[in-house]
Amino acid sequence: MSMHYLSKSKLISGWQCGKRLWLEKYQPDAAIISARTQAAFATGNQVGAVAQQQFPGGVLIEHDTELSAALQETADRLAEPGPVTLFEATFKADGVLIRADVLIREREGRVQLIEVKSATAVKDYHLQDCAIQLWVLEQLGLEVARVEVGHINNQFVYPGGGDYEGLFIYADVTAEARQLQPTVPRLVAELRAVLDGPEPEIPMGAHCTTPFDCPFIEYCKGPQAELPVAWLPGGRTLHARLERDGYRDMRDIPPGQLGDTAEWCRAVTVAGVPDLRPGAAAALRPLGWPRYYLDFETLGPAVPVFAGTRPYSPQAFQWSCHVEHADGTLTHHEFLADGSTAPMRACAQSLIQALGDTGPVLMYTSYEDSVLQRLIESCPDLEPPLQAIRARLFDLHPVTKRHYYHPDMHGSWSIKAVLPTIAADLSYADLQEVTVGTDAEVKFLEMLDPATGAERREVLREALLRYCKLDTEAMVRLARFLEGRG
Repeated sequence: MSMHYLSKSKLISGWQCGKRLWLEKYQPDAAIISARTQAAFATGNQVGAVAQQQFPGGVLIEHDTELSAALQETADRLAEPGPVTLFEATFKADGVLIRADVLIREREGRVQLIEVKSATAVKDYHLQDCAIQLWVLEQLGLEVARVEVGHINNQFVYPGGGDYEGLFIYADVTAEARQLQPTVPRLVAELRAVLDGPEPEIPMGAHCTTPFDCPFIEYCKGPQAELPVAWLPGGRTLHARLERDGYRDMRDIPPGQLGDTAEWCRAVTVAGVPDLRPGAAAALRPLGWPRYYLDFETLGPAVPVFAGTRPYSPQAFQWSCHVEHADGTLTHHEFLADGSTAPMRACAQSLIQALGDTGPVLMYTSYEDSVLQRLIESCPDLEPPLQAIRARLFDLHPVTKRHYYHPDMHGSWSIKAVLPTIAADLSYADLQEVTVGTDAEVKFLEMLDPATGAERREVLREALLRYCKLDTEAMVRLARFLEGRG
């Protein structure tokens, strides 16, 4: 068996799926890193940086691309007498490389290992992660007294001023890591055998997205049928069942295999003709005027930015509203926080003023309702007018899902899937900087960063405004389409 060098991250990839590890080594160009995965990486880096601030006097082992230098500096630091705290301490044993988030060497010579995670609870893969590190450290003769997972405390309320004491909960997982430790050498041997062999034949399944989205999902799907069953609504569970039963093209699916919605979508796709049912117009016709089309953008960073907020708690920082009058004329209102203070109150106050007292407030999915509820929690004195807005909400999403389907929607009723089929002149692809919701939070946080220059800040501001405005313009066009108004 070849001595394939394996990092901790490679071992976790192989623990999730041996084929993923094989592809990472031999077909890396086939990987597609999703926006969600990129955002998760960014969050992890931010959380790690804040965690380091909780250990004053700690030393960062850098050399990200020069691992031999990182190994040497780690050894040199640990050779010095007395206690020491290291960040990204680097070790290698039996060809397995780890970089410990936090390693504390006590006066007695024992070490404490802390693995920092952006999750709000300890997960199974965290324990496997810790077991790998524990195995490497003890292979090298270090006495590990304690293993902890430092995860986000979602009850932490940020007091402001850069004070993040209390952001992390440090869970003692020493016993769990020791229990898993014997599995590590077996895992290493198994994965080296995988890398010695041909590409593994592993069918797709739940492991493709658990615990992480695999970047090779599209590769593993292979050549698709002309009308693949993956274009049906119902998610991976339905798709996997159909493929297990031998159906790859939706034209081959016999009667009785699908629910009503999936069968409708299959029939529309096979016919190649979109279907707009008359019930859509009937559902919208009773709505009064003016109509307010509302969309929010929120941030919920793991590391709170504004005093009084909690990790991952959604905070509205932007809204767009197109107002359509009975004669078809449109006006547009918008709000984007400047970031000088927590944005929720200014967001709520400006919204109350713009939406007036009468007329339906149209949204797409119930997300806007949940944001309004959060605004009420943040600004309880504004509860009466915000509750009045909630009472006026009308959701376009279920109307669309019940009454409209186009073959090009491929099983999705997201506004981004629907819009190209009804308004080819509007396109999210034409936007820059912000093209999906996850971009909005990232770009807003960049806009708040003191290191961002004024010119760049203005570019980001305009991109955020264009994106949110397109969301509500898309809703106007959709409502008109559903009613047969063009």
